[in-house]
Amino acid sequence: MCKHILNAQVSVRAPCCKKWFDCPQCHEDVSDHELGKTTEMVFACKKCKKVFRKDVGQFEESDEYCPNCDNHFIIEAKEPEGPKMMLQFEGATQDMLRDERERPRHQQQNAEIMSRLGFR
Repeated sequence: MCKHILNAQVSVRAPCCKKWFDCPQCHEDVSDHELGKTTEMVFACKKCKKVFRKDVGQFEESDEYCPNCDNHFIIEAKEPEGPKMMLQFEGATQDMLRDERERPRHQQQNAEIMSRLGFR
């Protein structure tokens, strides 16, 4: 599973070491060599689990789809959000940081809605 591209639709076989990766950064993270370059790419579709080849030198719009299951694998990448800032206070516990004021009101509203719909 790729930690760089969250919606990877295919894995790509690296031409240099013949190992499978979801993105170039994944190869870089675990390899001691540079990613080899080639015009013929070998893909494994994550939807149908079948392998296919594409010549990227002659790539057309129809080549953006898996030839076996028609899964669109050339899509805009969803990348993880940056690190979130956490505030910590000396001596604070989880109970001290949780705001419980809204919970009773929402529980009451949900109960009224369920009652009106005949679920209670």
